[in-house]
Amino acid sequence: MKLKLGLPKKFGFVCLAIWLFLWACAAARHALLQSNAYDLGLFDQWIWLISNGLPPYSSMEGVHILADHGAWVLYIAGIPYKLHSSIQWLLISQAAGLSLTAIPLWFIGTQTGLPPRLCWLVCGLWWLQPVVFNANIFDFHPETWLMPALAGCYWANRAKKPWLWFALLVLLIGSRDGLVLVVAGIGLEQALRKRWVWAGAAIGLALGWLAMLNRFLYPLLTGSAEGPKAVKGLFSYLGNSLDEVIINLVKQPHLLIQNVDLVGGLIYLLLISVAIGPFWRRVSIPVLIGALPLICVNLLSEQAPQRSLIHHYSLPIGVIVVIAAIDGLAINPRQTVPWKKLAWSALCWAVLAKPWFFSGPYLERLNVLGSTKEAIMEVPEKSRVATTSYLVPHLSQRVSIKFPKPNEVLKVDDFDVLLLNPKDPGWGSDKEAQDSLLIQAKESGWACRQWAGGIELCKK
Repeated sequence: MKLKLGLPKKFGFVCLAIWLFLWACAAARHALLQSNAYDLGLFDQWIWLISNGLPPYSSMEGVHILADHGAWVLYIAGIPYKLHSSIQWLLISQAAGLSLTAIPLWFIGTQTGLPPRLCWLVCGLWWLQPVVFNANIFDFHPETWLMPALAGCYWANRAKKPWLWFALLVLLIGSRDGLVLVVAGIGLEQALRKRWVWAGAAIGLALGWLAMLNRFLYPLLTGSAEGPKAVKGLFSYLGNSLDEVIINLVKQPHLLIQNVDLVGGLIYLLLISVAIGPFWRRVSIPVLIGALPLICVNLLSEQAPQRSLIHHYSLPIGVIVVIAAIDGLAINPRQTVPWKKLAWSALCWAVLAKPWFFSGPYLERLNVLGSTKEAIMEVPEKSRVATTSYLVPHLSQRVSIKFPKPNEVLKVDDFDVLLLNPKDPGWGSDKEAQDSLLIQAKESGWACRQWAGGIELCKK
């Protein structure tokens, strides 16, 4: 029995099961106090502000939601928040996007002529991408919503539906400015196939959106001409703005050789290809070209997380390499399922994905769960809060929330509540920064209470 869309009935149940599994993993990590201000708390605060009709400026970053990555799709998330303000909307929708990307991949498989057994294989290869599981549990990032759209771009392109294809590309760049690299890559693929109109449309969209952000939107919202904030953090050896980076790439290419981590780059190339590479063939090359701009940026970045499968930065590459595998499988659509290759992919998932974090690192705060939840319950809803980074996502639905950073001078008078733990300051903070705030509060006569494990609550 099949669904109206031509999908096997079992397929819907499998997608639902994987969706719930991914959501359960992300929700469990959050409940275990392992989620963080960056980026789950950051996005939760922005969307909560939108849903309440307030200016969406992060109190942690001091920037407008659109000045972060130009992600206008985040405004749509304000709709469910109006119904019920819950951070679980982000976790469940992220899990849905990652699980349901298999649907357009199935359609691409049938479009290419693969039988159902190989379409199941293709979807399995997607679900077994280590970056899929890791991105799901690594807080939240809006581009996860649009991975079905990325796969859908390839289906629409091959079905010769230009307006649907272009609309999906527009959605992609609306989730993160960095996805202009993927859109440009799709344009390069079309150029390689000598489909010049399609190539021009994709590359033109990517360059036009990047220029608009760099020249108009970001300067308007930040009052600075630096453009995309990621540029300064990723390529400081080339300059502090997009213009400087481009100019120095042309004038001083030797800076790349001096600053690029060649060994790390080779390891990264191995990581993104080892699980799925056995399914590629020569016909896969044009599709793989589409990943080239994003891969190059990740290789050239001075930030090591760009070259790992733990973070979300390589997630679009995961879609592209699976579509390249579809083209490889289409050479012999009558073949049986290559179980040895599939087993290899499963082994790579077991090694490179991080489910084992739930048996070790994610259990580090079990002994303070009860006291921490009790302390959180005592924080008034509208209070201005300073807390640890891992408690921010539990308190981020308010106008003002921050976590103490080592080199940032915070004044206790700027807050109404402190909820800190100098013994476990969390990511991006340290004991000295938290002790400094607590000492100020006690000297000012704030009422303070301490629990076992070091968690301390002070109210003005």
